[in-house]
Amino acid sequence: MAAPRRSTLPRPLPEGFILTDQKKKWRLGKQIGQGGFGLIYLASRNIDQPTPEDADYVIKVEYKENGPLFSELKFYQRAAKPETMEKWKEEKKLDFLGIPTYWGSGLAEHSGLSYRFMVMDRLGTDLQKICEANGGCLKKTTVLQLGQRLVDVLEYIHENEYVHADIKAANVMLSYKDSEEVYLVDYGLAYRYCPFGTHKEYIENPKKGHNGTIEYTSLDAHKGLGPSRRGDLQILGFCLLHWLCGSLPWDNVLKKPAQVQEAKTRLMDNLPDSVKRLSGRGGSTDEVAAFLLNVRTLDYQDKPDYQHLKKLLASPVEGQLDFSMPEGPAKSAVKTPNPREKKAARGPSRAKPAPTEGGNEGPERTKSKPVPARFIRGPPPTKSQPTEEVSPPVRRTLRPRHPRTYEEDSEEEEERPKTSHLCHVRGPPRTRTQRSSRKTNDLAVMSGKQGDQLQHQSGKHTRTQSDRKTHADYREGWDERPLHHRGRCRDQERWDCGPWRRSVHTEPRQDAAPTHTDAHRSWLYWVGFFLFLGTVLQFVEAQ
Repeated sequence: MAAPRRSTLPRPLPEGFILTDQKKKWRLGKQIGQGGFGLIYLASRNIDQPTPEDADYVIKVEYKENGPLFSELKFYQRAAKPETMEKWKEEKKLDFLGIPTYWGSGLAEHSGLSYRFMVMDRLGTDLQKICEANGGCLKKTTVLQLGQRLVDVLEYIHENEYVHADIKAANVMLSYKDSEEVYLVDYGLAYRYCPFGTHKEYIENPKKGHNGTIEYTSLDAHKGLGPSRRGDLQILGFCLLHWLCGSLPWDNVLKKPAQVQEAKTRLMDNLPDSVKRLSGRGGSTDEVAAFLLNVRTLDYQDKPDYQHLKKLLASPVEGQLDFSMPEGPAKSAVKTPNPREKKAARGPSRAKPAPTEGGNEGPERTKSKPVPARFIRGPPPTKSQPTEEVSPPVRRTLRPRHPRTYEEDSEEEEERPKTSHLCHVRGPPRTRTQRSSRKTNDLAVMSGKQGDQLQHQSGKHTRTQSDRKTHADYREGWDERPLHHRGRCRDQERWDCGPWRRSVHTEPRQDAAPTHTDAHRSWLYWVGFFLFLGTVLQFVEAQ
């Protein structure tokens, strides 16, 4: 069977399924949650009876091919063994250390699929739900107490060659039985920054930039550096600021990591004033500003002074954690207007005119309708509009997008000049009277052999002053041309395109006036006729 994709959640296991680790067996109960890649079930050591609702253990299950659970297992097996944590608490004189206890892990098969599981302590609600219930803020004393306890957790995992790299409210959980015990969970992104005592080198990798949760990730992560101790503390400082103020300066650009990085850089460069200016219902932010200012002085490989950081977060009021809503004016929530409200917000609403007391004082005005964009020349007239003299609209060169009426077309035809036919490019057709005058001019200009040769050899026509005048006269009567000229124009085009191309000002041969050559030919005919007649008479007399 093909392995499932790594980005999918595993198929649920049946309730009562038995899982076996290296030493003991566990019985699954009902599913109580899920993460990015895994499911969380209640679990019990007693495999002979159903798992009770108040079970003390949970089992996280993922596909064997997934990476986050494997990384988390390696962290617990190397750095979070129960005996190692007990020894650390004795050395640091701590009553509690907020790291869940690891009880076992292993592999399992079901329905042809391979699973990896891990057994841990059962925990209660997470801090994210508490913040949402309180309007996004926590009391200042609670925030400072949480900061001190999380510094203890970070000091322990840092001393064991690991960093968390994903601190946030969703990964801070309270104990199932005691709300005073706070745990830092989800070590799927835990990074071994100092394997075998050697710190990772400072190498920026833009391809790995902006890793982690964008709201809180460190500036080192934005640059593509490997997670470090100062990065963990910077993430914690951003979380404390968020829990105290209810928001962060870059909340409105979370979809643009580069702008988030710029906002965080400005905040860190302008400390402590940049943080002190922020305020929340929990009180001032002086302690958080001092905390981030101390973190800014650290180099990439420096070891922080955890005890000094805890002193900076010391609360003047000690006692139990108080997760009640902080006092002070509630923060105004940003209301997302619906589409109708957005339309109304574009401009001031127009009040309806109040009805007049006297019903006959004047006609009631109707509400004007908006003009659609398609009416370029203006909206169509309505019945309610008074008949007033309106100046004609300015005509545009663009064709209107709306259907035009017959009246509009007729008006525009009167104003628009008529287009000329292709065959009339060099001049319009002539009338009979103009033809006769044209013939006389042609005889005067093209007299003799020289004019005849020029006309037949070059195929060009020499214009005279009378031609220009005639053309001007023709243009005056251009629009009154009869329709039957169109057929003559087509014949003229075919005639002009032939090898014996003539000028467009001349007519076909059958309409041309007789030239001098034709006169000479007729004279010869008559001379020959008389000679033939004389010859015939001589022949008759001789007989």
